[in-house]
Amino acid sequence: MIDINLIRENKDLVKAGVAKKKYDTSIVDCVAKTDQERVALLQKVEDLRHERNVISKEYTPENAERGKELKSELAKLEPDLEKLEAEVNGLLQSIPNLPLETVPVGESEKDNVVLRTYGEPRKFVFPTKDHLELGKELDILDFDSGAKIAGSGFYYLKNDGALLEIALVSYGMKFLAERGFTPMLTPDVARERFYLGTGYLPKGDEAQTYVLEGTDLGLIATAEVTLAGYHADEILNEKDLPKKYAGYSHCFRREDGAYGKYSKGLYRVHQFTKVEMFAYTKPEESKKVHEEFLKTEEEFWQSLEIPYRVLEMCTGDLGAQAARKIDLEAWMPGRADYGEVTSTSNTTDYQARNLNIRYRRGDTTEYVHTLNGTLFASSRCPLAIIENYQQGDGSILIPEVLRPYMGKDTISK
Repeated sequence: MIDINLIRENKDLVKAGVAKKKYDTSIVDCVAKTDQERVALLQKVEDLRHERNVISKEYTPENAERGKELKSELAKLEPDLEKLEAEVNGLLQSIPNLPLETVPVGESEKDNVVLRTYGEPRKFVFPTKDHLELGKELDILDFDSGAKIAGSGFYYLKNDGALLEIALVSYGMKFLAERGFTPMLTPDVARERFYLGTGYLPKGDEAQTYVLEGTDLGLIATAEVTLAGYHADEILNEKDLPKKYAGYSHCFRREDGAYGKYSKGLYRVHQFTKVEMFAYTKPEESKKVHEEFLKTEEEFWQSLEIPYRVLEMCTGDLGAQAARKIDLEAWMPGRADYGEVTSTSNTTDYQARNLNIRYRRGDTTEYVHTLNGTLFASSRCPLAIIENYQQGDGSILIPEVLRPYMGKDTISK
């Protein structure tokens, strides 16, 4: 959540930031009004508590009688105060993180800015196939059986398809460990506090969580949730920052929206695995670490020798928690276009306030900044490899960096 003091001190600034993200600004006015009521009631309660403490130091019949009156008044007012405090916190959860000043202003993804491209799309000298056709022919991908067992959007990886995912995870985790990240295998479920506390506030049905009935648990959509919660309610040491983690987890997304022909196959599924970067930093270091995350993502995809472009997300396409977000889109021959494969976000202190994560600076404590970045997902990364590395004989060449982990150079019949 954002700092309530921002609303108290500069409500117009907050409303401007909320408007840039295409959220309803009336919620800011609602928070301000409710907070004023809470502050006024808090002052009244504190005055009564102070009076009670003063008269309790000396017994007189008058003080005893007044003490009973104060107890009765507080018994009526304190529940109202608790209710207002809960209401303010609930309303604050509805306000997205404010975009950084450098973020381009825009309405939607059409206003995102291409920063640069890497590599040239391959010019094939034979008719190409998409990953679904190749996956079926090579017996490495089975959506039909996945749908039979779990429903549409689930799938089986088979034979070299399964080995390709394992190779990617092994290579990816080693790639990050060599760059100072602590490898972590996280739970695949999290309590509501954490999957809501990381700030996922979808404006539609696009990112609904699978909730486990009868519990307060939900299946995580990303290891960002479990890594953000790892240091919840802790005060970190300044000398230990930044703390960087490489999280491996399964990810589950309901994805109830309608997305069109480009979302077929592995591009948009309900379950996949992912290697995720996460960092806790001091506020003044978050910009630098964000740039490091982007550099790491680019180095990984360059090592796979897959063409991509880098996009800066505009304010209207940032999502709730991000103050700045940058995506990588890989070239996908099956759609003859680029498709998103990674995203890295600076969420400033938005998640840290929700989850109460601070660090000690001298004699005071401050909220950390948190950052996240996808190294790869086991759905879209294999998609890009299968389609970019297809050969005229129907086989798939394995990227050179993955061959030691696969134990072979090609996937073939």
